[in-house]
Amino acid sequence: MRPLPISSTELQARIARAQRLMRDYNLDALLLPAGTSLRYFTGVRWSLSERLLAAVLPAEGPPRFVAPAFEEPKVRQLVSIGDEVRVWQEDESPFEVVAGLLSDLNAKRVGLEETTPYAFVRGLAAAAPSIEWADAVPVVSGCRMHKSAAEIEIIRYAMNLTLDVHRQTHQSLRPGVRTTDIAGEIDRLHRAAGADDGSTFCIVAFGPSTAFPHGPDGVQSLAEGDTVLVDTGCTVHGYHADMTRTYVFGDPSARQREVWNIEREAQQAAFAVIQPGVPCSAVDDAARAVLTRHGLGPDYRTPGLPHRTGHGLGMDIHERPYMVRGNNLPLAPGMVGSIEPMICVYGELGVRLEDHFYVTDSGAVWFTQPSPAIDSPFGA
Repeated sequence: MRPLPISSTELQARIARAQRLMRDYNLDALLLPAGTSLRYFTGVRWSLSERLLAAVLPAEGPPRFVAPAFEEPKVRQLVSIGDEVRVWQEDESPFEVVAGLLSDLNAKRVGLEETTPYAFVRGLAAAAPSIEWADAVPVVSGCRMHKSAAEIEIIRYAMNLTLDVHRQTHQSLRPGVRTTDIAGEIDRLHRAAGADDGSTFCIVAFGPSTAFPHGPDGVQSLAEGDTVLVDTGCTVHGYHADMTRTYVFGDPSARQREVWNIEREAQQAAFAVIQPGVPCSAVDDAARAVLTRHGLGPDYRTPGLPHRTGHGLGMDIHERPYMVRGNNLPLAPGMVGSIEPMICVYGELGVRLEDHFYVTDSGAVWFTQPSPAIDSPFGA
């Protein structure tokens, strides 16, 4: 059954948590520009553009909104928490409007959400020179990293939707099919299954081009014996799915099977170390230890793993926490992340198996079961 979207009650709880953290970090307000953090805290879905549209969240009380005047009717339809919308005309400075709002709130120290464009930061600093602008990451990520039960269920639904699209894609492969044809069909399948907007992205690669982590340039056609890598996802209620499967079209060679089995061993080793309190870096360390034992790497060298082992996921496809060397942030219940210790052998093949986990009080749980074997990538 399709899960319900995030409720107004949960939005209110997020705001309350953020305000507690703001007091801990001595912030009088947060500025949330258009984007996923705005939607996360207020429910307002709006894409970032050159025109400033934002919410100002004070340490006490409801959010206040700043918007272009011609967008006010639409914004008021979207706002469900708070009712103040201050507007600016095309020949006026939106930053002066924000400065006036902050002055009315008596805000002295204001946190900036990390995706705030530099042009906005520069304009705000000029319009409100007495404000101390601070990093809002401890507050925003302090909320967003810890998923609720409702968020977990939405992500689980989205992941299983994408897993089924992967299965159908695997079954439909035929000699000569082009990477672009497959990507188009994956988008159609996501839309038919009820994803928000079809595929959010799609990487399809064959043969030696599977070694490029973010896919090759140009179009390829499938041939017998090719390694096949498909990495795709969608969103449901604004929450991402992201999953990679690698297999062979036809019978795997001994070499393809060898590399694939090492990749799976590394993925499983990374998963096994996840517990509350364990640093994020330990997940990366566990995967690399397996690769090094098999003569790959070391470190970021190839053949081997040239990037981090995993990333957090939620309303952004890549968000905190990151499973990377040096990240001592302790894992905690509710955190969500990928495990994808891709093996890149440039000029030959690449293998990435990507599944996501969430942390519970007793360890990690997969959203989707990983591939069991190269010649049975989706099990029985």
